[in-house]
Amino acid sequence: MDEINVIVGALAAGASAGVSGTATEAVKDSYQLLKTSLQRRFTGRATALEQLAADETEPGVWQARIGQDLHDSGAVADQQILTAARELLALADPARAAQLNITVDTVNGAVGSFHAPVSFDQRTQLPPAPPAAG
Repeated sequence: MDEINVIVGALAAGASAGVSGTATEAVKDSYQLLKTSLQRRFTGRATALEQLAADETEPGVWQARIGQDLHDSGAVADQQILTAARELLALADPARAAQLNITVDTVNGAVGSFHAPVSFDQRTQLPPAPPAAG
């Protein structure tokens, strides 16, 4: 499996779901998490940051625009970015995720009595950005 294809496929799937109006909150959050992670990797790469701001729905366009930056910045080797991309792809485009042989299996539970709705956020969480030098 090619990591660049996973990342650009996830970006395209997230954008497509948003454009079509079918994006759930989980897809929207996962898409934003992936883009934020990539923005951190693209620090100092103005063109890549500009391209990342677009909501392109075709993986090939993402590949052409930021593929080299994904490689050069080390994003393709960043496990947080790859995990976020796989999770987004599994949520937004299960058919493409299956084509790339991606499955996201998480088994977590809670024990006890609950008297109100309970939800769990199991997406990858990024550490906070360091404060700006000033």
